[in-house]
Amino acid sequence: MAQRDSWLLVEEIDRLRMAVAATRSTRPFAIEAWVVLPDHLHCIWRLPDGDTDYSARWGAIKARCTRAVTAEVGWNPTLRSASKVAKGDAGLWQRRFWEHHLRDEADLAAHLRYCWWNPVKHRLVERPEDWPYSSFHRDKAGGRMDWVSRFDRDART
Repeated sequence: MAQRDSWLLVEEIDRLRMAVAATRSTRPFAIEAWVVLPDHLHCIWRLPDGDTDYSARWGAIKARCTRAVTAEVGWNPTLRSASKVAKGDAGLWQRRFWEHHLRDEADLAAHLRYCWWNPVKHRLVERPEDWPYSSFHRDKAGGRMDWVSRFDRDART
């Protein structure tokens, strides 16, 4: 999010989910992990072999979500800086994203853990399972927690 004190992402979680689903239907990717916080999100995607176009996917998600939010609630001038107004930017999203290619399974485990614990880090909840907008719940039910904890054990030995 462009405004770090906004709660827009969780307030508009259904519109964000619809934007992600629509984007995945035209530009497929698997969601390894996802956590949505009030003012930012973290995710791990697996793109099809030979496809590295994260930017097109993010652009589509941001555009779809922005159109859905602004169509329903209108433009919020407090979210728009002068430079964003000049560029016709809705002001909902940061212009950039951080991309990291995972090196191996240990790197994946570390980033999964980061996604799961981010709501705790930001003092939104005391435990990852208390945050509703996280793939933590899916991963726990699917046994992925055990897989990640294997890397914790290996790091201690």
